[in-house]
Amino acid sequence: MSIGRKIAHSAEAAKGSVKKVVGRITGSTRLRTEGRVDQAKGNLKQSGAKVKDAFKH
Repeated sequence: MSIGRKIAHSAEAAKGSVKKVVGRITGSTRLRTEGRVDQAKGNLKQSGAKVKDAFKH
């Protein structure tokens, strides 16, 4: 997996974390939920990439 994709997956998880915190601060359940979803997607993509890399070696 390319380093660019790894960075993109980490950035998506970080973006989700920020959205979740901002949603919690502002009281926006929509923003908090979007943040959780983005964070989960980023973490899932990272996990998938790690599994894929493990089978390559």
